[in-house]
Amino acid sequence: MGRLIDQYIRNAEEREWAYKIDALAAGFAERAAAHDLQGSFPHENFAELQAAGYLKLTVPKEFGGDEASLHELVGLQERLAYGDGSTALAVGWHIGQVLHLRTTRKWPEQQFEKLCQAIVQEGAMINTLASEAGSGSPSRGGKPETAAIREDGGYRITGRKTFSTLSPILDRFVVTAYIPEEETVADFLVYKNEQVSIAETWDTLGMRGTGSHDVILDNVFTAEENRLTGKGTDDGGGWLLHIPACYLGIALAARDFVIHYAKTYRPNHLQGPLAELPAIQQSIGQMEAELRVARSLLYEAADRWDAEADNRPNLRPELGLAKYIATNHAIKVVDIAMRIVGGASLSRKLPLERYYRDVRAGLHNPPMDNMVLQTLASEALKEQ
Repeated sequence: MGRLIDQYIRNAEEREWAYKIDALAAGFAERAAAHDLQGSFPHENFAELQAAGYLKLTVPKEFGGDEASLHELVGLQERLAYGDGSTALAVGWHIGQVLHLRTTRKWPEQQFEKLCQAIVQEGAMINTLASEAGSGSPSRGGKPETAAIREDGGYRITGRKTFSTLSPILDRFVVTAYIPEEETVADFLVYKNEQVSIAETWDTLGMRGTGSHDVILDNVFTAEENRLTGKGTDDGGGWLLHIPACYLGIALAARDFVIHYAKTYRPNHLQGPLAELPAIQQSIGQMEAELRVARSLLYEAADRWDAEADNRPNLRPELGLAKYIATNHAIKVVDIAMRIVGGASLSRKLPLERYYRDVRAGLHNPPMDNMVLQTLASEALKEQ
């Protein structure tokens, strides 16, 4: 304790969780380069997360979970990403969506309780598969080409989903599909079976270990009760702060790496280590400013969301701004770190080039920069 990453720990319980996650993250960091190089899914990381009880972090206490707040989720996700960004982003979709379901109660209560029990007792996970090649990001309003055709007792679903994070490990997931006879889009809970297959298409610049392959649904049957029709309470989308928390965790790892490097590396033309040079100190100061501003906004947004339950829909501009600042500042921090290290930062022997690739993925997670700026502009223009 006592590092920059510990700044927002508030009590002994959060400190104990931090110790536990730090130990996990250290192990993840040792495996991260290999999974990145191979583009493989880190099954062992998720086995350790389950054993540590992390998968039930946001499950309500009434169903055996820890019922973590958004502030607590953000803090732990930062620490996981410090070890491995891919693992943190992937598990973030699960624990974030469980928090979202907990606060909105958009699922029928029986279905939600069944999911929570499966998470607690079996280590089940959940994610929503919404993106498609033909419709782009669902956050931009694209209509899914995946179709759900009604038949006796339920629906037959056919389609192909992209960016299906956690696909190698999920035994159930939510699918968005278009119902032609109703001319509407709906969510369906689908259990993996022989009519569900994975096309291992995930071969990307960064976040290579998230298992975000294509999922193909070939006339998959799901029962009527698995159509998730409820809208629930509008929670403002606070759960999406798991995304900026992840990218700030990566930036913090880059910051700590380069500080150690600057304090220990001495080129033979210098009398002391790099850290003694005023120019290097200026660069480190830049990193600190970027990180401290971004983390301040992130935790303030999380705290307001936790405290202002009735006001959550109105917090969207602040939540979006926190993501916008965190992601862009994280990219800048990693860039500065690489400039300090120089050409060696491009080597796979150092983690910086992986941090550089991973952190850029934040630009393509929702809400996107232009959407955030549009929301902020709309809020400004509404003022009298």
